[in-house]
Amino acid sequence: MTAIDMTEQPVIEHPEARSARFDLQSFYKHARLLLLPLVTAAIIIGAWEAIVRLKNIPEVLLPAPSVIAVRLIDTLPFLLKQAVPTTLETIAGFLISLVLGVGLAVLVSASRFAREALYPNIVFFQLIPKIALAPLFIVWLGIGSESRVTFSVFISFFPVVVATLTGLTSVDRDLLRLCKAVGATGSKVYTRVRFPAAVPHIFAGLKIAITFAMIGVIVGEFITAQAGLGYMILFAASQAEMPLIFASITLLCVIGLVLYGLVVAAEAFALKRYGA
Repeated sequence: MTAIDMTEQPVIEHPEARSARFDLQSFYKHARLLLLPLVTAAIIIGAWEAIVRLKNIPEVLLPAPSVIAVRLIDTLPFLLKQAVPTTLETIAGFLISLVLGVGLAVLVSASRFAREALYPNIVFFQLIPKIALAPLFIVWLGIGSESRVTFSVFISFFPVVVATLTGLTSVDRDLLRLCKAVGATGSKVYTRVRFPAAVPHIFAGLKIAITFAMIGVIVGEFITAQAGLGYMILFAASQAEMPLIFASITLLCVIGLVLYGLVVAAEAFALKRYGA
């Protein structure tokens, strides 16, 4: 037998078989990403239910998940009505923080003077305990939605600034030198080079900001509102209505997940658009 005969011939995989194998791997990957958190949550909820039932924990201290589900279903129309102002104010605070955060990051990245003058102060204000400042916003802006939206912006725009600034300033220096060599204007460099490179960083900050925006609104509702899910939680606590508290929190979590999912969807679109 010759050396050629003894050589193992490579197996050429058919393109359709390769595509099917990759599709199956992708399916298993996405199924795992979806099912694993759901199974974990189901285990936690089941353990919660079992502990409450076995230990006979009073409902006024910790209601069982089944009791919370019943109360949520019974009060869902009313809670959805209360969720409207909370959701709208959260979206408003998030969008304003997006505009201010990205705009400030562009200014700081474009100007050394602005970076030296503004960025240390931004970091300083970030270190202040923000919850302690909530009453000041009420005094300055009143008890309307303006104070809640402003406070929401105050605590949510910092992640946008930091993430966007990181993205804008982490562009390859050789690429920037090439842009300068070919005579690209500053605006062209930002729109064609810096912003596409910063997209992943920007959305990393936005995913944090959307959660902070909701927290800011809820804190404001604890203090001033006569409506909203934050107000409902405070009202239910004053009446020792623990199932209603947990029902309101559950709806808040659902709204938060939806808003977070919208940001993730926007991120996927932007990454596809800019090829990041």
